[in-house]
Amino acid sequence: MKSELKAKFLQHLISKKSDNAGFTLIELLVVIIIIGILSAIALPSFLNQANKAKQSEAKTYVGSLNRGQQAHYLEESAFTSDIDQLGISIPAATENYEYKMVVANEGETNENVFVKGESLKPALRSYGGMVSLAQVLATSEATTLAILCENDSPGAGNVTIPTFTAATATDAAKIECGASSSALGGVAAEADDDA
Repeated sequence: MKSELKAKFLQHLISKKSDNAGFTLIELLVVIIIIGILSAIALPSFLNQANKAKQSEAKTYVGSLNRGQQAHYLEESAFTSDIDQLGISIPAATENYEYKMVVANEGETNENVFVKGESLKPALRSYGGMVSLAQVLATSEATTLAILCENDSPGAGNVTIPTFTAATATDAAKIECGASSSALGGVAAEADDDA
């Protein structure tokens, strides 16, 4: 009798397995709809992260160009508009950005250089930086100030120029981002007693 019970049990398992051979069309459609909904939710987030990664290139390059200008001024007593003269390997243009430097007030006590990271794509923000000569009020020592600004809205080629305010008898020299941009780090560069 035991072997008869085993045979019936095996026969039952075999017949049950053949009944559930696959998925129904409705089950497959439900899974496809769920995957579509999850993809629709995740895609915008993924694209935003991809743009942030591209923008980090410009932040890094404009910051490096600012620091390169400060080092160049220390060695040569002048700013330069030629990226190659800075001795850092940053291309003048990449797939996403074009980098330029413009020297203003050359040879004067308020000489400065504007560094631009202009977006070539409408979905990316542009970045601007400035390095300027300044004087610390308390010690009358010369120093360089630098700032890195991010445009508030994305758009190809619209770099906002930071503004330099020279020192007065009561206020230290400072650089501030333009109206449609904000300083990365949240503060303007200022030559004060703590510099």
